[in-house]
Amino acid sequence: MTGHPLLDLAETEEVEPCLRSVGEVFRAFRDQDSGCVSYGVRLPDGERWFVKEATTDAAERSLDRAWAFHRAVRHPAIVPQLHRFAVRGRDGDDGTAVVMPWRAGEVLYHPTLRGHVGRTHPDSPLLRFRALPADRILNALDRLLDAHLTVEAAGLVAVDLYDGSFLYDFEGGVLHLIDLDEYRPGPFVLAAERLPGSRRYMAPEEFRRGAVIDIRTTVHALGRAVRLLLDAGDEERAWRGTAAQLAVVERATRADPGERFGSVREFAGAWREAAPG
Repeated sequence: MTGHPLLDLAETEEVEPCLRSVGEVFRAFRDQDSGCVSYGVRLPDGERWFVKEATTDAAERSLDRAWAFHRAVRHPAIVPQLHRFAVRGRDGDDGTAVVMPWRAGEVLYHPTLRGHVGRTHPDSPLLRFRALPADRILNALDRLLDAHLTVEAAGLVAVDLYDGSFLYDFEGGVLHLIDLDEYRPGPFVLAAERLPGSRRYMAPEEFRRGAVIDIRTTVHALGRAVRLLLDAGDEERAWRGTAAQLAVVERATRADPGERFGSVREFAGAWREAAPG
């Protein structure tokens, strides 16, 4: 026991009143399409924390999956889930909430139940990210790939990786990865009609019941992330990298999994070899 008001919390009946009893709720994210409600909490000592509560059965399953993921994977770029506590519903419908450290930054794309700021909107964080000097974007992409070397080493595959997973600190120049709640052990056979995720990032096999989802699917998602983030626009007509780098990305995102790189390590190695200089 640490005596910490959040990391030692075992259960509560209502999350927000509980958080307000131990600190200041300085941000609340209520309109999420994930089925979760999240809070930024500042404790009296100045520490800031992020608390995420599941409010639907699907969100509860996602948080359970995420808890297992964070027990298996630790990397400086991945914001960890450090603790979870029970939410005891008065009607017997219990739930879960998790506690994470707060990280400064802006989510590059943030859809909600009521809509979102489009990727090309002047206020879009993604548009501002794409306008950064290329070396800052390349540093962020290197951190993204490095984190997924750790994911690969843990025997897990990426599911639902997209620009809503990217939290970028524009002042510090640091990329953080959040909401990797659908990552799971692989390979596995897709038992549904499709996996959750953004079509812009997903591989063809993610839409085919009975398809094998493995590390080559992760390679595809990472290739799409590189392609979309290192482009000045949203129509993939303003590539800011070299021809050699684009060739690496094109191989990573081929429709046939057998034609892609066979691992994240192989993809990351080819990407770094293709770097200018």
